[in-house]
Amino acid sequence: MTYFERVEPLMEEMLKAIEIASDISGQPKGTLRVTASVSFGLKCIVPLLPNLRKIYPELIIDLVLTDATVDLLTERIDVALRLGPLADSTLIVQRLMPTYYAVCGSPSYLQQYGQPKKPGDLENHNCLLFPLPGFRSRWLFKDKKGEISKIPVSGRTIISNGMGLQQCAISGMGLALLPNWLVEEDLKAGTLVNLFPDYQATATDFNTAVWIVYPSRAYVPLKVQAFIDFLKSNTKSL
Repeated sequence: MTYFERVEPLMEEMLKAIEIASDISGQPKGTLRVTASVSFGLKCIVPLLPNLRKIYPELIIDLVLTDATVDLLTERIDVALRLGPLADSTLIVQRLMPTYYAVCGSPSYLQQYGQPKKPGDLENHNCLLFPLPGFRSRWLFKDKKGEISKIPVSGRTIISNGMGLQQCAISGMGLALLPNWLVEEDLKAGTLVNLFPDYQATATDFNTAVWIVYPSRAYVPLKVQAFIDFLKSNTKSL
């Protein structure tokens, strides 16, 4: 057994004791490290921070925005917001809110190249692609009867960021598969059009969601629980 393996349980107990002592006041305080993808963080988390600051003025928020999958224990992350299917792990997972995807295009693109009538027509269009399996090569569609079709897609623009794809779609560069939390306002404003409202669309799994993820601990710090409760009470505004 290595030295680290021997002292790790002792360190965990010490940190737990410190957290319990800090929580006695009943007011969340200290530094809370939160991570989220760049697009979701900017679009959905950052706008909530002013209200969070008013409610918990003694809480220090350290928000880490990255599209990489961060190791929560190594990076000392308290809470992560993750999208889509999750790999099995020892982490604690709670569903924050369901999500869905839509294939979107701008009115200018549709006027120039025509509007696809069915998902299969995407093979004849320039698609804006996300460099992950599925997102880059084929999109999935489910009709009202529950029948699933896999449609090959291709395009000349690949971007590893959802907001980048959103902006390119708005500017008429192509068609993009985008999540509802990112394009809801664009669809209402008419700057983007949902091309297949009668279909469910995805690149991976039709049961997609935003997940709250945090390390498994014998004691959940007050600052972590307060942040989770805050997110759940504010998801209607996302």
